[in-house]
Amino acid sequence: MKVLITGTSQGIGLAIARHFLLENHQVIGIDRQTAAISHENYTHYVCDVRDQENLPDIEGVQVLVNNAGTQNEQDIDTNLKALIHITEKYGIQKEIKSILNIGSASGHTGAEFPEYCASKGGVMAYTKNVAMRVAPFGATCNSLDPGGVITPLNECVMNDPELWAQIMAETPLKKWATAEEIAQWAYFLTVTNTFCTGQNILVDGGESINYHFVWTE
Repeated sequence: MKVLITGTSQGIGLAIARHFLLENHQVIGIDRQTAAISHENYTHYVCDVRDQENLPDIEGVQVLVNNAGTQNEQDIDTNLKALIHITEKYGIQKEIKSILNIGSASGHTGAEFPEYCASKGGVMAYTKNVAMRVAPFGATCNSLDPGGVITPLNECVMNDPELWAQIMAETPLKKWATAEEIAQWAYFLTVTNTFCTGQNILVDGGESINYHFVWTE
């Protein structure tokens, strides 16, 4: 299938692109950085997803993965507004089979920076809107909302023993996901899945269900 993925130069987006290539799909990446993949079935466009005027013309996208995002860097413009524009440009059309928005557990819990949480909460709502609009094409749209993931963007806490211990205390499975694990979820939700739609799939190692129950002995 013809797969368009945003934010493919590192982290989750890079892992998703590689997974689709391993499964012999045609992959197109959009990222403001240069390509991190060299493969005969991969095409890369250097472009900021916020730059609506210079986005490439790509016809017949069958799978769209909106992965590009920022944290504390114009979050609403990148994580939500650009995602909406990318989806309207490439995703709402008769060839589409599935759309996946990479959200965040923070959209469910509110436990992060204000604009980041707001942007990811907006992604959750927009996912449901899109699911209704692509259903006539027989297509699905979901959001995949990870908790902690081992990526370069998170090294500031991963490499701090004290902060890492605090994070693990809040994570029942005592680990974070790898980017490859998230890529497996992305592939399942866009290729294997044909019926689940309009859902916000939370994958966070149990962090959001952690609680401290206080009661009398």
